Amino acid sequence: MTRARKERYKVMSNTQATIEDLIEELYDVVEKGWKMPLSGGKVFVDGEEIRQILDEIREEIPAEVRKAKAIVADRAQIISEAQREAETIIRVAEEKQRALVNQDEVVRQAQQKANELIAQAQGKFREMRKASNDYIDDLMRRTDESLSESLTELRKTRQNIKSSQRNNQI
Repeated sequence: MTRARKERYKVMSNTQATIEDLIEELYDVVEKGWKMPLSGGKVFVDGEEIRQILDEIREEIPAEVRKAKAIVADRAQIISEAQREAETIIRVAEEKQRALVNQDEVVRQAQQKANELIAQAQGKFREMRKASNDYIDDLMRRTDESLSESLTELRKTRQNIKSSQRNNQI
């Protein structure tokens, strides 16, 4: 491990290194590598250091997946709470409706009010469900994009390393 990497590692050990941080570190290693003259930009890098960084990235990916699962669990909880609230509102409205059945004019008004309450509750439920779905979808999309970008960068870096290793063997 190089001295600069050890110093960066001390700083990162205080806070969890993200995949983006580790990919940036890979870029730093490649930038600091020894450039071969007349090789079209090929660079010699410390393979052990690259492997250490890739191992750290491999360890971080499950954490990102756990975060995505937590988001999904939050979505389910929000929808469940919205359903319970809507069911409670509907149940209360139906109970009020039954209590007023004995009176003719009051019954008509009660039915109208109960139907309005049910419609309002159903509308509120749909709004809450749509808002929670939109929120969760946005979080999932951003997480997906972040993971995809990280994975793409990781694959590019890995391919560059393999290419560099093949060129070094020739």
